[in-house]
Amino acid sequence: MSIFLCFSWVFLLLTFVSLISFVRKIKENKTFYLPPSPPTLPIIGNLHQLSGLPHRCFHHLSIKYGPVVLLHLGFVPTVVISSSEAAEEVLRTNDLGCCSRPKTVATGKLSYGFKDISFAQYGEYWREMRKLAVVELFSLKKVHSFKNIREEEVGFMVKKSGFRTELQRDLYLDAFYQHVIDDHLKPEAAGKKAIDSTADIVALLLDMMEKQGKKDYFKLNISNIKGVLMNIFLAGIDTGAITMIWAMTELVRNPKVMRRAQEEIRTTLGLNKEKITQEDVEKVGYLKLIIKETFRLHPAAPLLLPRETMSHVKINGYDIPPKTQIQLNVWAIGRDPRRWTDPGEFIPERFANSSVDFRGQHFDLLPFGSGRRSCPGMSMALASVELGLLSLLYFFDWKLPEGMVSEEDIDIEEAGNLTVVKKQPLLLVPVRHH
Repeated sequence: MSIFLCFSWVFLLLTFVSLISFVRKIKENKTFYLPPSPPTLPIIGNLHQLSGLPHRCFHHLSIKYGPVVLLHLGFVPTVVISSSEAAEEVLRTNDLGCCSRPKTVATGKLSYGFKDISFAQYGEYWREMRKLAVVELFSLKKVHSFKNIREEEVGFMVKKSGFRTELQRDLYLDAFYQHVIDDHLKPEAAGKKAIDSTADIVALLLDMMEKQGKKDYFKLNISNIKGVLMNIFLAGIDTGAITMIWAMTELVRNPKVMRRAQEEIRTTLGLNKEKITQEDVEKVGYLKLIIKETFRLHPAAPLLLPRETMSHVKINGYDIPPKTQIQLNVWAIGRDPRRWTDPGEFIPERFANSSVDFRGQHFDLLPFGSGRRSCPGMSMALASVELGLLSLLYFFDWKLPEGMVSEEDIDIEEAGNLTVVKKQPLLLVPVRHH
């Protein structure tokens, strides 16, 4: 009898809690004009509707429910943005109200306790880290100072490409970051720095750690440096490699585009260059159109890092309460048929007479985001991609591997989470061009 009474009380309690939740939801809906939302299931919300790559699942939901969709990912309210108009309201009109980051266990571990730039919540610490990145690490002056290093590394890549090549990416871990830091702390490294006027990014960070001021909320330590290294390698090097892979994939699948690109490059630069320099990049305009089109069709991060609202904002007329996650689907925006002709086709020429750019002022093309949380390393990443891609196209003709009959055999299936890469590695045969 006591067990029966216990279950009865539990049942009544759950019913009472559900009733309160239902009443609150009715009041909330009367108070706020929330975005449209698919039906939810208890506890999991809309998670059952996300089987597959998130950016594609979000895109399918936006086709049915509109460019601003409210999802409940478990207990986390999430608004998905899939149009340039709505993206502009988030990134420009309401940038300050939407510029924090949600705290999760996964991002906390990845960012060494939110001590990086990308995942740090909005506040004094993030502002100091952002300032450090913009002024000390990724300013145009710094990007230019690393010119020789970029050219040297691209030269190594060209030398290694003299045989059958598998273009894929590698991820850097905690042990690697520590190894890099330890190398810079060796006495011989310190001696080299004393006579070398162009210190690299790790050396700059270690130097700042030694000379830092007395700001309690901003004291650099090894975890801070590892967090910034994570940003550089995952948000910079990894995404740059992904962009080059997608660009080469589309060029091989579109021989006319490949032919035009190589003819322009070799005609403009001549046929006797031993290495490609950063100055050469500015001479070949069609390469820049190819990179823009790759950003549009295959953004390395199809969903920008999630934002979290710090206050009540309105997006497309809808009310978005505080502590709501916002996901911007730049993959869907780049394929919006209202904005792009033949959006699924690789057509670099579409940018020839277009003012649309990717630096955050045009919301049709957002590979680096926009506003306060835009990527501070955009200039560095772009310089590396341009130089690397130009070198691959100048020095080599690219052939299909044995067993592959036509360009149509190259699949474009995607894989990944934060970043999305070609699922199957791109296998090509480089033939040195004489």
